[in-house]
Amino acid sequence: MGIFRRKPRRDGPEAPRDPDFTFFSEAEGALFRTQVRSAFAERGVEVTVPAAVVRDDSGRQFGLGNIAAVCHNDERGQAVWPGLIDRHVDIMLRGLEAPEPDDLTPEDFRSRIYPRLLTESSAAEIFDYGRTLAPGLREGLALDYPDRVALLPRQTLDKYGTLPDLTAQALDNLRQLPLMEYEHIEREDGGDIDVVMGESLYTTSFVLLLDELTTKLTGRALSPDGALVVLPHRHQLAFHPIRDQNVIPALNTLARFAVAGHMDSVGPLSPCVYWWRAGHLTQLSSIEDEELRVTVDEEFQAVLERLVS
Repeated sequence: MGIFRRKPRRDGPEAPRDPDFTFFSEAEGALFRTQVRSAFAERGVEVTVPAAVVRDDSGRQFGLGNIAAVCHNDERGQAVWPGLIDRHVDIMLRGLEAPEPDDLTPEDFRSRIYPRLLTESSAAEIFDYGRTLAPGLREGLALDYPDRVALLPRQTLDKYGTLPDLTAQALDNLRQLPLMEYEHIEREDGGDIDVVMGESLYTTSFVLLLDELTTKLTGRALSPDGALVVLPHRHQLAFHPIRDQNVIPALNTLARFAVAGHMDSVGPLSPCVYWWRAGHLTQLSSIEDEELRVTVDEEFQAVLERLVS
């Protein structure tokens, strides 16, 4: 009789939305927070859940954005939320037993650091030293543990070296990570795109090495015109090397691809298309009043006119 089983019901879009996790209704958000509080209590930790974080009586704080998105995206419905939350809480609490960044040897610390991309809003407090890659996107450094990642504040970095030196080391560590899942998607209009996916939290960090990544994956180096690139969420990156007039259909394809991949994803990053050239990102698309808009500056317009002439 399993084939007749109905998909678990969820509140419809007309229901009032949770203010912090808009993919939940208010009722679903309340249920989620109750289950989070219960999971911590079962492990002897009393917490409050004021919004998108939990806070214990010692002041420690844990973000809930990732596990909220995992629960939302699991098609099995609310019945599996307690198990998902239990596993997530176990990982967070185990992380407290790992050595703190300040307790590592310089060699161990340097071998574990990687560049990490975050949205401007989530990075503002920790990555105050980080480079702004594009409006809404910031680069910082993270320390990799077996089951978690620690975002590194400036005061920790200062104990182990200069920011330029540690950033260079983080990029070298990124280069050593194994190749991720890769797919070349051909389109009839010529706007082919290359998609990179991976479980690593540093998948989108490869945009910092996009020239090297493109050569490794496609066998061809980028032209001086660079590439179009999107970073919908932390586990996905897609790009189109700019070489000819096919950049126009590729721009439209990537704009839709970014919006679709960004919606309801785990670790959403950006719904925008960017022009990558010589390591710099220029934003080409945006979402305004729930509509997708593509806007090019004079420099990119000149590239388009040259390629189609």
